[in-house]
Parts: sequence; C-alpha cells; structure tokens
Amino acid sequence: MPIILDWDGTVTVDDTLILALREFGDWQIYLDAAAALRRGDITLHEEIRRDAESIKTPIDDVVAWLVEHLELRPGFHELAEAQRPLIVSSNFRQLIEPILAREGVELEVRANDVEWEPGGWRATFRNGDVCGTCGEPCKRADLPTNGEVVYVGDGYSDRCAAQAADRIFARDGLASYLDEHGVAYEPFDDLLDVTRALA
Repeated sequence: MPIILDWDGTVTVDDTLILALREFGDWQIYLDAAAALRRGDITLHEEIRRDAESIKTPIDDVVAWLVEHLELRPGFHELAEAQRPLIVSSNFRQLIEPILAREGVELEVRANDVEWEPGGWRATFRNGDVCGTCGEPCKRADLPTNGEVVYVGDGYSDRCAAQAADRIFARDGLASYLDEHGVAYEPFDDLLDVTRALA
C-alpha cells in the first residue's frame, strides 16, 4: 500500500520554510499572509509565493543553515527504510533534498521549486490545476488513483489529500481539522508510531 508522507511538521519538527523566514525573510509578511490564508482571502500557493519573495538570501546559504539546524522527527529513518514512502510537500525541493542527503536517505520527492532572484525567491508550483474538491491546487493530485493509500500529515496543505486516503495518520492542525469534520484518523506523536502501526 503506497505511503504518502508530508514533509514540514511531519518529517521535520519545525516547518522548513518558516525556519528560513524567521532567519532570512520578512516575518511580518509571513504573519500577514498566514492570516489572509486563514481568512480565506488567498490560496496556499499565494501565501507560499509571498513568503518566498521575502527571502533575498541566496538559496545555497539558506540550505547550509538549514542543514545545520533542521531537526527531524524521531522514526523517520525507520519509516523510510520499512515503507519507502513518497514525500509530497507544498515546500520546495531545493530545501528538502539537501536534508535527505544529510540523512543518507533516498526517497522520491514531489514538491515545488524555487529560484533565487535579487528581488527575492521565485516559487514555481508543480501543480497549478484547481482541485474540484477543495478549490485550490493541492496534494490530492499526487495520490495514486488505483489501490489503497496511506497518508501521513500534520497541517493545512494535507487536508484535502488526507481525506482521499484510505488510512490517515494525523497530528496537530490536520488532526484538529479531521476531528471537526468527523473524519477518522490515527494520531501519532512521532514517526515511530506510524512505523509500528504499519508493521
């Protein structure tokens, strides 16, 4: 059964882009964009675009800092070895793949792309098609359409895709959202919980 694994807040303890924004970006732009997303004034893609544009530092410098500081949730190595999950993220490949390399883990990653420009990072989104379910471009398009699927996630970007899965592992904001909507899931604290449950 395919395992779809979110990255930020699921594999990582902290959100990668938020860490980068705190250190290198404009925190007020992030706060304003996050509030606009919660109100439904903008899409997640627009929030990410605004956040990325506030970072002027070259990507390699930010990656070097993240490689030194980013912490992964316990159990990632065990889950990666046992299940070979597909990582599906609304973040950027350029921030994810160096962390996987640091950890000596090779997994397929489906994520967005970012390029450095003097005026700020420029995001390129892998999927611009609007989902017929949630009305935004979302991760649901990355789920296999044949056979059962397991989804492991924690936040806003996981809401729609998780509900299309046959088995959901959730924490934090995703768990709260699923509770509110009466959707069954299995809670997890770290990825060892998920690995054991799937054994």
